[in-house]
Amino acid sequence: MSNKIGFIGAGNMSRSLIGGLLSQGPEQGVSASHIFVHDPSADTLADLSATFGIQTCDSNQVLLGKCDTIVLAVKPQVMRSILEPLTFYDSQLVISIAAGLRCASLNKWIDNTSTALIRTMPNTPALVQQGATALYAMPEVSDAQKSTAEALLQAVGISIWVDDEDLLDSVTALSGSGPAYYFYMMEAMQSAAIELGINAQDAKTLTIQTALGAAVLAAQSADELTDLRHKVTSPGGTTEQAINSLTADNLRQTIGKAMQAAYDRSKSLADELDEPD
Repeated sequence: MSNKIGFIGAGNMSRSLIGGLLSQGPEQGVSASHIFVHDPSADTLADLSATFGIQTCDSNQVLLGKCDTIVLAVKPQVMRSILEPLTFYDSQLVISIAAGLRCASLNKWIDNTSTALIRTMPNTPALVQQGATALYAMPEVSDAQKSTAEALLQAVGISIWVDDEDLLDSVTALSGSGPAYYFYMMEAMQSAAIELGINAQDAKTLTIQTALGAAVLAAQSADELTDLRHKVTSPGGTTEQAINSLTADNLRQTIGKAMQAAYDRSKSLADELDEPD
């Protein structure tokens, strides 16, 4: 990644991506002198510059003139007002991390048919470099530009490509909203543990470590998730009784219904954000 990367917007996700890129070191072709950012908040820019040694720009247009790759990291509701006044350059790579904004809308507001566009769906664990991101590339995107986008998002976790933009709504329902599902489950486990007599702090500690351990075990194992579950579910044992209770309460169907609701809302939000001319 020897090209210059510009961030329009300096919120938590931009900060995470910048930190992830720089943590890889100069041997990966990423240095502070190759990263530029603009944000309306002068205090935020000063903090980023002091923390990471990156370059700040007085305006988004100045940033566009300096960078090969542009990361759109502003709220979806203000994206149009930011993009329409700007002049993008030929063959510039634009990566959107704004949830819900379709490529058709972004292309319309960018108004440069030779600009290469990639839309992504990251999630909040990227803030601790454990993110899961799906990427979709428009036909104009070259293999080299895809590699640039991959390197950027993999600085904060793992990434996958989808070949249909509509699948990003499915990804939103799975990994985009997914961390909240696990937090909700962890809340419930902590509360139940307290009811069983464990003090609140110990219940929280054990809940978090159990979730972390299960995730790491699943990530490092070649077994299917069903097989991993069976390995810890002894016939007639305590775990089997818990699983039987969850099954009787239709947990699997409940999760499917919840993800369908998230999927439907993702699609409707995209329709709302696709402002008419």
